[in-house]
Amino acid sequence: MDRKQCIVSLLVQPSRGLVDEKFIVLVQGAPPGFQLTVHALHKCEDGHSWEAFGHYTSDATGTVNVSEDLSLGGTYSGVEQMGLLWSLRPVPGSKPGLRLRKMNVQTPMEVTISVYQGHQTEGFMDQVPLASVVVERWYMAPGVRRIPITEDGLTATLFLPPGAGPFPGLLDLWGGEGKLLEYRAALLASYGIASLGLDYLTPKITMETGKLMDKQYFETAYRVLEQHPQVLSSRIGMLGLSLGASMTLKMAVYSQVIKLRCAVCISGSHVQPTDGSLQEFLNFCWKNVGKRRIGENNAMINRDLLLPIPTDPTLKVDVGRLKCPLLLVLGDDDQNWPAHESALDMKQIMERAGNSHLLTILLYPNAGHLIEPPYTPHFRASSFNSVQSTETVMTLWGGEMVAHSRAQEDSWRKMLDFLRENLLSGTNPGATT
Repeated sequence: MDRKQCIVSLLVQPSRGLVDEKFIVLVQGAPPGFQLTVHALHKCEDGHSWEAFGHYTSDATGTVNVSEDLSLGGTYSGVEQMGLLWSLRPVPGSKPGLRLRKMNVQTPMEVTISVYQGHQTEGFMDQVPLASVVVERWYMAPGVRRIPITEDGLTATLFLPPGAGPFPGLLDLWGGEGKLLEYRAALLASYGIASLGLDYLTPKITMETGKLMDKQYFETAYRVLEQHPQVLSSRIGMLGLSLGASMTLKMAVYSQVIKLRCAVCISGSHVQPTDGSLQEFLNFCWKNVGKRRIGENNAMINRDLLLPIPTDPTLKVDVGRLKCPLLLVLGDDDQNWPAHESALDMKQIMERAGNSHLLTILLYPNAGHLIEPPYTPHFRASSFNSVQSTETVMTLWGGEMVAHSRAQEDSWRKMLDFLRENLLSGTNPGATT
């Protein structure tokens, strides 16, 4: 059909919202039974472009509703309202190992949604779309305040929710690559939790002090939250992913300063030298580096570094001493860390100690290691640079795209419910008020 005879309209609602909010994509005005491609394009801050697309056929009224209609192919298939986000992938010709992460949360993630004639699979940049709309996806809700924290040697950012407060607080820790990542903390603040994104592996810190951060560093961050006038000092939690989850468990059990209301650990392990520093924990892993295997696409599998689970109690955090509710979030296809095996051992320890009522486990079939906020694209493998090495390696994270995306959406809602219940409600089993 001549494109002059095909004038379609494209509506995306809401066109501006938080990254975990769903939107509706509606195409109207096409001929009945018309084949078209709905395409999403995002150019991230590092200059790389990402795309996702679905193939649709308009109904008898010339309409396609992505929320209700089947995608017949593309980067996703079936009825997938948010497939245009969670199936984003680097455009053809991009360098391997890319991972999409928002570094500046004060600007939106802009995504151009377009409609193309026919079922297209490539060459989108060389075509003129029938219609296009730019949508904004934000990690910071209106009114959230971003406050850089550098006092007492910290490298952190505090995000305060809108309003006067006081608010419950949360320490937010990422994994072993380091860097100050803010996007999850900003999103949590958008839901009423004062969140401190903490960098505890920055090379700058390592060079200045000659060692990685120890327990005192985490306790200092906790005190910053505890003493802030807009934070409820008795309602502070801790959330970590991967290495950050391991640090969360250790602080929750052994710190005499950090008194958590609750803890969330994503894809982490309790296996670590209980009396050692963070540097000693990394050395403990590094001495087992020979256990690494090379998996698909020459990506490194790290999960064997901590297998099997040791019987030596000095090499395991004694979660039987835990006094606050703990939520474990993990995927059974985690190829990076033995989180599943660790969770089973923790469950047994807590059952023997009589505090298993504090434990909730969310285990997701075919989900991988990087369980992030909803609609974050799935990365089965990506480039990774550990603080223990200057070498950048391709690391296998695991997970199947659809199942992993489902896990991210479900776990995020349940994490928010868990945090609300334990940080906002009046009751909290095992917590110190």
